[in-house]
Amino acid sequence: MRYDVIIIGAGPGGIFSAYELTKLNPQLKVAVFEAGHCLEKRFCPIDGDKIKSCISCKSCSIMSGFGGAGAFSDGKYNITNDFGGTLYEYIGKKQALDLMKYVDDINMHYGGEGTKLYTTAGTKFKTLCIQNDLHLLDASVRHLGTDINYIVLGNLYNHLKDKVDFYFDTMVETVCTAENGYEVKTAQESYFCKDCVISVGRIGSKWMEKVCGEMNIPTKSNRVDIGVRVELPAAVFAHLTDELYESKIVYRTETYGDKVRTFCMNPKGAVVNENTNGIITVNGHSYEDPEKQTDNTNFALLVAKHFSEPFKDSNGYGESIARLSNMLGGGVIVQRFGDLIRGRRSTPDRMKDSFMTPTLNATPGDLSLVLPKRILDGIIEMIYALDKVAPGTANDDTLLYGVEVKFYNMEVEVNEQLETKYDGLYIIGDGSGITHSLSHASASGVHVARNIINKQ
Repeated sequence: MRYDVIIIGAGPGGIFSAYELTKLNPQLKVAVFEAGHCLEKRFCPIDGDKIKSCISCKSCSIMSGFGGAGAFSDGKYNITNDFGGTLYEYIGKKQALDLMKYVDDINMHYGGEGTKLYTTAGTKFKTLCIQNDLHLLDASVRHLGTDINYIVLGNLYNHLKDKVDFYFDTMVETVCTAENGYEVKTAQESYFCKDCVISVGRIGSKWMEKVCGEMNIPTKSNRVDIGVRVELPAAVFAHLTDELYESKIVYRTETYGDKVRTFCMNPKGAVVNENTNGIITVNGHSYEDPEKQTDNTNFALLVAKHFSEPFKDSNGYGESIARLSNMLGGGVIVQRFGDLIRGRRSTPDRMKDSFMTPTLNATPGDLSLVLPKRILDGIIEMIYALDKVAPGTANDDTLLYGVEVKFYNMEVEVNEQLETKYDGLYIIGDGSGITHSLSHASASGVHVARNIINKQ
């Protein structure tokens, strides 16, 4: 089977590549290969009743399938160059922002209309943060919510399904050069194309590393972010989330000079499990529908670790810490902040005595046995710093879930078109190590599609 363009991965990068390609040239023959399920078959079996923890499905519906890992996220599109990736370093700051705004327009057209666009412009909280040695990053944030995000993805799929050949539950094993293009091999068949777009997301990090090794595509080590997910009463952060929704706050620790940041804030949301390459970590979701909202807000506190020579396996370092958590807790560990400060583990009895009701069924334990001291010290410092702008953050009953790890792919060497050293082979989205967010990944997909069309 021969196509003009084959896209590997149906996450945001792949979806928006397919959208823009078929919009600009409806005659193109385009295929999308996805290792996970179609959207309607993506279902996590954890119901909190019969199945309370991850059972390691062959294909994790939270992490794989149409929409990628972002399908069941809280649907935040951050329109900014201050965080979410370094796409602007390749295509320029203005173009990167223009592409993110273009993606936002498409999301509004396909079901996101009526959702709110938040902004940090002119907010008084920037001054409040600076006064307490915290730094609020600039951004406009479109919050779709997990529920509306699912609707938008469903509408985009309905728009594309008759224009693109989708191959779901189809793992691509290898990519290699062929006459006039590329050969894409699955377990059953080989397919050929002139242009190939790889958009495999963070879950495809090991696969991406293998392909780059086989094709001798240069890469360099990226960072890994390690930390916890904090859960507390929504009222504690309500003055921030009501105005900003997503507040990206950065703090430099006094002890080590490390940067700790808030990430993925979910007002009135829920804490959830996440399965990455068989390792159970933690994440958060939130909903636009008031009936699905909770009384709690959750967010991550992450410490970024960059490694120098000779160590290169930053993801392996993060995985080893996550595996230790899984070993001790059988999955995710939860601990009350008061217990952590007092040097004792949380127990089921102490959890029951808490004023906080957790939204995730996790194992009470001791995070000091899991997280390296330097990282844990930074997280504790950050919680006390946040307590100055959001009093109540450092309460005894604040819950810490661990571990949360953000794995970043090896950064692949590409040019300003996001094209590798091979003509017509593009690597985009979080799989490239260049983008780290829904908005940047989607924008990279549009960018590459336009470059492919312009070459014709």
